Amino acid sequence: MDIKIQSVKFDADQKLIAFIEEKINKLSRYSDDIISAEVFLKLDKDVENGNKVATIKLLVKGEDLVAERQCKFFEESVDLGVDAIRKQLEKHKSKVK
Repeated sequence: MDIKIQSVKFDADQKLIAFIEEKINKLSRYSDDIISAEVFLKLDKDVENGNKVATIKLLVKGEDLVAERQCKFFEESVDLGVDAIRKQLEKHKSKVK
């Protein structure tokens, strides 16, 4: 699976990139129809709710799945986003059958 990670207006460190790639690669267990994934990381001004925003876009045969989560840490945002995408993948898989 092709994974593209873009950090907007900052440079993501290698540990964060490795963490994201590991999480996204685990999604391939749920579907063989995944073509590629794009992850956008950005900082928001809303410090109270968490200023780390992760948007995950998964290209699946016939559909694009998107999840965006905002937390205090990028790892948490990615975790929650991957969980949301996993649920969408399960729904997509049941529709395709």
